[in-house]
Amino acid sequence: MSKPLHDTLHRVTQRVIERSRASRSAYLDLIAREGDNLGKRPAVSCSNLAHAYAGTADDRAALVAGRGPNIGIVTAYNDMLSAHAPYYRYPERLKIYAREVGATAQVAGGTPAMCDGVTQGEVGMELSLFSRDVIALSTAVALSHAMYEGALMLGICDKIVPGLLMGALRFGHLPTIFVPGGPMPTGIPNKEKQRVRQLYAEGKATRAELLASEMASYHSAGTCTFFGTANSNQMMMEMMGLHVPNSAFINPGTKLRQALDREAVHRVAQIAPGGDDYRPLGLCVDEKAVVNAAVGLLATGGSTNHAIHLPAMARAAGVILDWDDLSELSGAVPLIAQIYPNGSGDVNHFHNAGGMGFVIGELLEAGLAHPDILTVGRGGFADYAKEPGLEGDELVWREVGAAGDDTMLRPVANPFKADGGMRLLQGNLGRACFKTSAVDESRWTVEAPCRVFEDQASVAAAFGAGELDRDVVVVVRFQGPRANGMPELHKLTPPLGVLQDRGYKVALVTDGRMSGASGKVPAAIHCTPEALGGGPLSHLRDGDVVRVCAATGALSTTADLSAREPAPDPRAELGTGRELFGMMRHFADGAEQGASAMLATGGM
Repeated sequence: MSKPLHDTLHRVTQRVIERSRASRSAYLDLIAREGDNLGKRPAVSCSNLAHAYAGTADDRAALVAGRGPNIGIVTAYNDMLSAHAPYYRYPERLKIYAREVGATAQVAGGTPAMCDGVTQGEVGMELSLFSRDVIALSTAVALSHAMYEGALMLGICDKIVPGLLMGALRFGHLPTIFVPGGPMPTGIPNKEKQRVRQLYAEGKATRAELLASEMASYHSAGTCTFFGTANSNQMMMEMMGLHVPNSAFINPGTKLRQALDREAVHRVAQIAPGGDDYRPLGLCVDEKAVVNAAVGLLATGGSTNHAIHLPAMARAAGVILDWDDLSELSGAVPLIAQIYPNGSGDVNHFHNAGGMGFVIGELLEAGLAHPDILTVGRGGFADYAKEPGLEGDELVWREVGAAGDDTMLRPVANPFKADGGMRLLQGNLGRACFKTSAVDESRWTVEAPCRVFEDQASVAAAFGAGELDRDVVVVVRFQGPRANGMPELHKLTPPLGVLQDRGYKVALVTDGRMSGASGKVPAAIHCTPEALGGGPLSHLRDGDVVRVCAATGALSTTADLSAREPAPDPRAELGTGRELFGMMRHFADGAEQGASAMLATGGM
């Protein structure tokens, strides 16, 4: 029996509900109207139907007869992303599974799916965050055809799940299930990969040695196995009840993976309108589900990118979540999972040790998750505390039991850390996020003269010249959403890590993103207001003393910024399609609101 809700969980949820009252009511009115006006194929003209059915073969008679629900598949397949490569044959299989329950399925559309791992340090990374909005728009285009009574979302990685969810939520009258593909098997130990990266940063390993190490880590189809944004996405879909229970971390190509995919198709047909178990996406994703996702993020030490994505996803459902909510929840939610880069084992080790079933069971037992959310599963949220398996060919769920590895999973009563590891910093330099779960507590406070940069390459050059061999706060500005699309700055981690290992007190302050890759280096990221347009970081100069303190929540400087002119805004760069995204940069709102031009201009 779970305990009553924790006071903090209750208080934050009620605050979110109250803050969202008007926007959530408007959203619910919208999807009610859409449910009445869309998705009723018998009312669609015969010419429209003929166009939609013309490309079908095996399912044409069933579609014409209207024998069962027609399921729209939105796929982010491409084989440049290892995580999405397994989706190649999915539409064929999903259509077969639909026929088994008297339903049909059509590929409603595809979305782009870029890989941050491929664009790291390249100019293409400046398109990355805004690809989320493009994916949401693509999803909306796919579902705009009034041909579907349910939807399946095929997507996993960084901006892709948030974009799919944001787009699907605007069609919240449709039952929708997210179908993960699963992680690749474990490669070389993460410590070995990290060791070679640092050696390369110091000039002690060759490029060929570095490439061999990286390819031994990222080695086959499936999601990368570290707990970055992609796997944090999968965790949050479990916490919101949008997966078939505990299906996130089952490897591709296995019999169990196929059984879970089959269950997703059967289930979305069962919860379609017209039946007795209608579960539209817009009712599943409510204030409680959003808070559950935030709790899961904190309890597992998930990616800081979700300090941007989760508020954006929530807004698409009329729910308003901010960094004060995340920070207050973090004070009450203990860290009960340590997955690389926060721990030694990857998501495969995490799943084998009990995984999401253990995490959800512990949170429910402690009153730290809402048990009464509407899920897409056959039962309630408690079912997500069980793990799937096969008995012969039958899919079953079993009790998880105690954690199988206490270096990766611990109970709420004996956590790795008492809080969830995400702190809000604020002061005369603005507001920022600090991920404490991967940083030793002795490094939570750094106060030192700053060195100001405007790109990663300049930091690397200064490091190589020995100019940073001292206590230093490295400030990298003009990296916000309106400046250049808010790229991730992973190339900063190895040199800053080297400086820290040399015994210097080092911290990073930036209006850009770092995901979970800041690792052991203290970092105040997503600084808002951003530097572009005169934000506080634009007033800093080399040598100003900056204080970054996760213990007190301080992000400040002793310099008098009010007496200074801001640094001039940089010129927008052309090439690699960046000029096509000018409108998204121009209209984007702040990081705390989700950094979205689409939401800002769409009245959400």
